[in-house]
Amino acid sequence: MSRFSVVVPAHRVQGYLRECLDSVLDQNLGDLELIVVDDASPDASAAIAAECAERDPRVQLVRIPAHAGPGPARNIGADRATGDYLLFIDGDDLLLPGALEAIAEALDAAENPDVLLFAHDRVDWWENVRAGGDDLAGDPLAVTVAAWNRVFRRDFWQERRLAFSDGPYEDVVPVRRATMAEGARTVVLDKACVRWRERRGGSFAKTPGRAHFAVIGRYEELLAAADPADRARLVPHAAAHLLAVLDDAGRIAPGDRRDFFRGAARLYRTYGPTGPAPTAGERAIATASYAAYEAHRKSRSRRSSVTRKLKDRKKKLRARVMRLTYRADLRRPLDPHLAVYGAYWNRGISCNPAAIHAKARELAPHIKGVWVVSSRNKHKVPAGVEYVIEGSRRYWQTMARATYLINNSSFPGGFTKRPGQVYLQTHHGTPLKKMGLDQRRYPAGTHGISFQKILDHTDQWDFSLSANPHSTEVWERVYPSTAYQALEAGYPRNDVYFTAGEGEIAAIREGLGVGGGRRVLLYAPTHRDYQKGFLPRIDLERFVRSLGEEYVVLVRAHYFYGADAGLRAHPQLIDVTGHPRVEDLCLAADALVTDYSSLMFDYACLDRPIVTYAPDWQAYSLARGTYFDLLSGRAGETPGVVATTEEELAGLFLSGEWDTAEAAALRKAFRARFCPYDDGAAAERVVRRLFLEGQPRS
Repeated sequence: MSRFSVVVPAHRVQGYLRECLDSVLDQNLGDLELIVVDDASPDASAAIAAECAERDPRVQLVRIPAHAGPGPARNIGADRATGDYLLFIDGDDLLLPGALEAIAEALDAAENPDVLLFAHDRVDWWENVRAGGDDLAGDPLAVTVAAWNRVFRRDFWQERRLAFSDGPYEDVVPVRRATMAEGARTVVLDKACVRWRERRGGSFAKTPGRAHFAVIGRYEELLAAADPADRARLVPHAAAHLLAVLDDAGRIAPGDRRDFFRGAARLYRTYGPTGPAPTAGERAIATASYAAYEAHRKSRSRRSSVTRKLKDRKKKLRARVMRLTYRADLRRPLDPHLAVYGAYWNRGISCNPAAIHAKARELAPHIKGVWVVSSRNKHKVPAGVEYVIEGSRRYWQTMARATYLINNSSFPGGFTKRPGQVYLQTHHGTPLKKMGLDQRRYPAGTHGISFQKILDHTDQWDFSLSANPHSTEVWERVYPSTAYQALEAGYPRNDVYFTAGEGEIAAIREGLGVGGGRRVLLYAPTHRDYQKGFLPRIDLERFVRSLGEEYVVLVRAHYFYGADAGLRAHPQLIDVTGHPRVEDLCLAADALVTDYSSLMFDYACLDRPIVTYAPDWQAYSLARGTYFDLLSGRAGETPGVVATTEEELAGLFLSGEWDTAEAAALRKAFRARFCPYDDGAAAERVVRRLFLEGQPRS
């Protein structure tokens, strides 16, 4: 007997089913059976399920000779199930990584309840992911009515004779009955476990028609059989559900709205409270007047519109006041001891600006440093560091009066560069991919970039920090301006690679949970302009299994993809995407595995092995363009050994090729080309030039 029986009905889902089934079978908790019920699907759904069953004994395919619908298909799957708990997933949805383990832990903690509700998220066809929106801390009846956002104890399902209905809205009756069942123990898990994939078309939810009237019949069935207490509890949720269906243009066509409303109103008059309706939604449906309901809906829409307009007006007024006060501040004298810092579009305190700020506090304590951060990132600011929120009154005051401006990207809001202000652009990497004006030849990666704004920004710089001659050459061409001069001083963020001692490195490894004697690999791929979300081109679990327990892999997704890499729990994989200092991760790693990330140029300072894993080099170089051939094997272009497949990558470590004399020779040439200025004193050189040796012309 398995812990979970996962039932998947399949009908016309050939484009989605394979990913759905893989999302179940790839769970790190494998104690499950997967029952796929082919509902006489005319496409390749059955063949996909059969292929899956052939390679994995946990999968069984059940075929229905004639199309019955998702309700009967789920019932057939539930009858075949032998697991402790039933989990119903639609064939076009996904079970999120780590879901079953989290569900199992919650079930254990609650001592095997009858029903466990969990959160979900949703993704559209553009791959935009957003939260499901359920408040799991409230009434369980208010949670989205679906079979796929909960698990049922199988004995409970059978004892209560629960079953899905035949026809549309098949899950309303069993889901509601399970939630209201006398003596039933229901718990919640506030974690998204299922991803509801919204289809652009072809699904029932996107097909308007009178078939959606069936939801009224489902609630008629429930309310007719309910006792007075359950009826009073259910009616408000029934009214809310019916009104939500009515207001969904993807379900109810304009010509059917009046009839649907009347059916819902009849149901409410029959089973609703005898006194005044307690909520606005119920009052709307209790009127039994479609005209009154439409008036209420339009009034609500107008109120929302008025509220939005008032907010917009208030925002514009605030912006106008800000502009006026900023203009006044621009007439005040500059503060010769004020410097403002920013990094990565106000994401926090990091990179070259952070290293410069720290060194300035040591060597130039008369300089007051203030950071610009966004409101959602202010929690990242360490104690004792002064900051302002972007767009705030204090932000504009600081930008108007600071003498020194230091950033690795750009300051928000279109500030005015004043005579006497000194702007240091530190950049945040050595360019492998095309940058600046060179991106004009690669429109797929520009995403609406204004090249005129790039030039306007460049004209504000006084210094352009460079880590190597290659960067100096590229920056001069792609950010053309006579306003700035190259500051070839090395990258301050790399100083730590020359100053950190063995004790500091050991403390970092201990903090990351890496035991002594283990080899640590840092896997840090960059983002792709043609890809949304972190989708590593490697099965990380299979990779670490092939290497053996001697290895631990630190996984760092690019910051564009959020705060974590979405890994399943594994003792040899550590998700370090949210770690605040990438420099610590580099110090902890015995080798770097990356693709096209500029981190390789920084890591070369450590003179440790760099392994290039580039399975999509051709696609990347064609889509974004590159300044040299990373895979050429030529000295000064390739930092070490190269793999283009997962098998080759594992083979490099198993054979020892990742750390040979030949690889070290390539690394030496790479380091000589790209790290000639880095020696542990870059921050000091920058601070002395910027704050202690006078200013350039403005």
